[in-house]
Amino acid sequence: MLLSLCAAITFNACTSKKEENIEEGKYITTSPLIMDTSFTKEYVAQIQSLQNVEIHAKVDGYIETINVDEGQHVTSGQLLFTIRPREYEAELQKAKAETKTAELEVQNTKILAEKNIVSQTELAMSVAKLDQAKAEQVIAELHLSYTEIKAPFDGILDRIKFKVGSLIDNGTLLTTLSNNKEVYAYFNVSEIDYLDYKARNKNNQKDSAKLFLANNQPHLYKGAVETIEGEFNNETGNIAFRAKFPNPDLLLKHGETGKVQMKIDIKNAIIIPQKATYEIQDKIYVYVLDQNNVLKSRNITIKQKLSNLYVIETGLSSNDKILLEGIQNVKEDDKIQTEFIPAKQVIENLQLIKQ
Repeated sequence: MLLSLCAAITFNACTSKKEENIEEGKYITTSPLIMDTSFTKEYVAQIQSLQNVEIHAKVDGYIETINVDEGQHVTSGQLLFTIRPREYEAELQKAKAETKTAELEVQNTKILAEKNIVSQTELAMSVAKLDQAKAEQVIAELHLSYTEIKAPFDGILDRIKFKVGSLIDNGTLLTTLSNNKEVYAYFNVSEIDYLDYKARNKNNQKDSAKLFLANNQPHLYKGAVETIEGEFNNETGNIAFRAKFPNPDLLLKHGETGKVQMKIDIKNAIIIPQKATYEIQDKIYVYVLDQNNVLKSRNITIKQKLSNLYVIETGLSSNDKILLEGIQNVKEDDKIQTEFIPAKQVIENLQLIKQ
């Protein structure tokens, strides 16, 4: 009993001493800072070429020549492959001969029709036969032209899937051609970020963007957000954005991955140091002082987390006075002595932002 009594006296004495120190000591307070600021938002991106097309054969036959190599830069109209043309040359010669025969037949029928030896119907039939022969000649010329496969635009060739002498069919995929002078970066944005973006860009201005590669090195050229897809993905709740980046060095390739960073400006942001807050059950609070310097807990919602700073969504105004230091030593409804330091000075001293 004697030991218990001594312990109780010691505890009460310590408690009284602690409360006395809290009452006698001065606590640093400040207020939220209203200022324009910005933060960087990062999204995983898929890189795609400005143009990326498959090169297919349009006729059957054997590959006679391959005039390029894998990974080679080619120009528009450059010859890539030839398919053995002899049978198509023969078809064209046959079509030309049939056209010539049909022309002679029309000439003879016309003379006979003028002498009323044959009817006008026979003349019309011979003219129709000539038209058919000309059409078949055009088709034969087209088939012959398909034996030379040329680049539709400037770009880089992908893997060549066949060798010289390979027998291929109409529609066979030969290679892929990519125009990488500029690239698209596709990235998914949440519904909240999408709504914030639209609120910031009421005049449809294009936000600038940076691209970081898989090795975390920045792409040398800045890009801009160009367009947004028309629908949200019901499974993820996201919508795809597309940014466009210059790529004059051809460093970026179709199918690469990276990270798009967007700088987001906030006007008249309410900012407080993170050290002025405490957390209970996933909710964030601050101690706000009333006019009598009595502490009141207040729940706040965070709009954005910066480096050691919080941008406040709701819960505080610039007129509030909040406890900055000693949060662990006080509780609700404590009356304290304070020393007020302006918010700008607090942030400058902490070297949290650049002025």
